[in-house]
Amino acid sequence: MARAVVLVLLVAMSSAAYADPVEDGAEVFKRCRACHQVGENAKNVLGPQLNGLLGRKAGSVEGFNYSDANKNSGLVWDEKALADYIKDPRGAMPGNKMAFPGIKDERDVADLIAYLKTFGENGKQPK
Repeated sequence: MARAVVLVLLVAMSSAAYADPVEDGAEVFKRCRACHQVGENAKNVLGPQLNGLLGRKAGSVEGFNYSDANKNSGLVWDEKALADYIKDPRGAMPGNKMAFPGIKDERDVADLIAYLKTFGENGKQPK
């Protein structure tokens, strides 16, 4: 019996060790794509396109009509600011237009950010 428990634990640990945050983040992004796009042909839809998000000033994607709260936040997206926003958009930036309850799971948030980090400003991902 003890050997079976050890084997199950080893399999679970090895699966977790080989999890790919970027691939997992692509799955998490499916919750976002009704409003946002990424990639070489990304466009603004209900929300702005998210290429090159990290390091970008909030409210600065050309052609998207942001809320005053977003435009005037003075925020530059880094991993912490983005994580806070993803978890609770209205709490992190009161008055913004994002009608999304947030993603509460820490790992999902981290994986989503890992995925978004792979898209440069031009929407290209490294090969």
